[in-house]
Amino acid sequence: MISAGDFRNGITIELDNNVYQIIEFQHVKPGKGAAFVRTKLKNIKNGGVVEKTFRPTEKCPQARIDRKDMQYLYADGDLFYFMDTESYDQIALNSETVGDALKFVKENEMCKVCSHNGNVFSVEPPLFVELDITDTEPGFKGDTATGASKPATVETGAVVSVPLFVEQGDKIKIDTRTGEYLSRV
Repeated sequence: MISAGDFRNGITIELDNNVYQIIEFQHVKPGKGAAFVRTKLKNIKNGGVVEKTFRPTEKCPQARIDRKDMQYLYADGDLFYFMDTESYDQIALNSETVGDALKFVKENEMCKVCSHNGNVFSVEPPLFVELDITDTEPGFKGDTATGASKPATVETGAVVSVPLFVEQGDKIKIDTRTGEYLSRV
């Protein structure tokens, strides 16, 4: 159990049969009345953000989130298969659980599978990936002065905005959190 007076950013708590992560917190001591803690909580299962106030002495059970490194094997229809590299156990997750997390992830790459009490609720891709460009329009000489960009399709099928000098067959580095081009490899 953790009291509201000990809240910090990033702590996960159980509240109303849901698991929330504290995004923001503020201890408020008004001139009149008792002090309270104002928080912004993110539901880690569906991503919704709610604001809630607590008395500083109020207690909440702290949630334990397990993040396990697993290898993404392959997709079969609506199911995505992952393998624990230590025990070689395989699990299948549906597309609702995975969401857009595997947009930039190739087969056989490592991901973090997040679970609470044995229930998997999300997949975290690696922060940066290196992918080959399979299709893009050629850039023209002289177009680079404006810092313009063009769409490019990478080997996973995702479309990324890249600078004009990047060509088909190049390997690029992508930030999976934002989907932005970082550099050529």
